[in-house]
Amino acid sequence: MFMKKHDLVYLTEDASHDAAIDVINEEAFGPGRFARAAARIREQGPHDLSLSFVCADDGETIASVRMTPVLAGSIQGHLLGPLAVRPSHKNRGIGRELVRIAVEAARRKGSHCVILVGDPPYYQPLGFEKVAYAALTFPGPVDPNRVLVVPMGENVHAGLKGEIRWHA
Repeated sequence: MFMKKHDLVYLTEDASHDAAIDVINEEAFGPGRFARAAARIREQGPHDLSLSFVCADDGETIASVRMTPVLAGSIQGHLLGPLAVRPSHKNRGIGRELVRIAVEAARRKGSHCVILVGDPPYYQPLGFEKVAYAALTFPGPVDPNRVLVVPMGENVHAGLKGEIRWHA
């Protein structure tokens, strides 16, 4: 029996990955993805390539995570997302590994927090905590129960009050 060995490689995103990432995100989130509140923040300015990563399997880009610099209330941090994995590669821990790599890279770069809008059961085991209910105002509707953060400093939760927006 022949079994294909998977050679997963995690790389820092660069412009050559753009087309594949567009396909992955289209597959995962469909055309409604641009209307989401987090997408509205991402439209305000570019994501940080140095903190955005892809996973390649045998040379094919099969997963991606992006990080966008934000000011969340008074806290300078990063918005994680979109995070997407091709259906052919789901449930192998690839998304969790991309999150781990991105959060650690943000920590090394001096980010004060990593924020996302996502499912608490998936993200809480990865170190995310709930942000105080409705403490952050997004440029569009968002379920306050799905706003999560990895705090990376003193009094991060206290500063997460007010608007979240793109920040150079």
